[in-house]
Amino acid sequence: MSSRAELRARRVVPSLLLLLSGCATKGQVKLLQDDVRAMRIENARRDSARAAALAALLRLQNQILDSVAAGREALRTLDVRLQGDLTEVQRQLLQVQELTGQSQRRLSELKGQLDTRSEQIAAATRPVTPPDSGRLPVAAPPAGPVASADQMYQGARQQLNRGSLSTARRGFQEFLVAYPGHALVPDALYSVGETFYFTAPDSALAYYTQVITRYPRAAKAPTALYKMGRLEEDRKNAAPARGHYERLLKEYPSSDEAGLARNRLQNLRPPP
Repeated sequence: MSSRAELRARRVVPSLLLLLSGCATKGQVKLLQDDVRAMRIENARRDSARAAALAALLRLQNQILDSVAAGREALRTLDVRLQGDLTEVQRQLLQVQELTGQSQRRLSELKGQLDTRSEQIAAATRPVTPPDSGRLPVAAPPAGPVASADQMYQGARQQLNRGSLSTARRGFQEFLVAYPGHALVPDALYSVGETFYFTAPDSALAYYTQVITRYPRAAKAPTALYKMGRLEEDRKNAAPARGHYERLLKEYPSSDEAGLARNRLQNLRPPP
């Protein structure tokens, strides 16, 4: 309350007492009326000021609530946008991986074709020595020290890793002839199948089949069965591919390839 209002209140009390006692003059009554009117105006002004302050607080509160709601909406929009961007990035990464895999397969295929062509050219240009019936055959000179089984296998393996498919194939085949009872024979048979995968799929299937039928307990047996499924799938032969995958799940359920085969089966359409 202001000092002016306090003064009016102090004047009003004695005036009221005089008025009640019947001793107030007209001037005092007029003064009392003026003071009461002034107090009403002052109270109305203070009420108006409080109402204005309250309205300002309400407006500020509404602005704060609107800002919070706008912030939440912006965060929600940003989250949706980030999720969309992340999904797009993942999709592009999958496309890059798929294109990279196709490029590697194509390069291996071209390498195999070039090696095969080189062998054909070399065979066509190799000179032929006519037989000499008047002389006894001369024994060929010794070919040098024979490589060990591990040396032959690892040498062929290195050529396969380099992409020299024909050279690797000859190395594995020589190993199979020289060491037919070695523990690495299933691996060598599987590797020969790998050299034929892109250039001669039927030959690859024949070597994979040898691994499965002759060495069903070998570590490469489930891998060979899985590659047979992938090869048929690449050739758009869904039924044989499905058969290989289902056989893999049945005969080698605990192998690492079983999980891969299960995923491939999900991608194949069911038979009509």
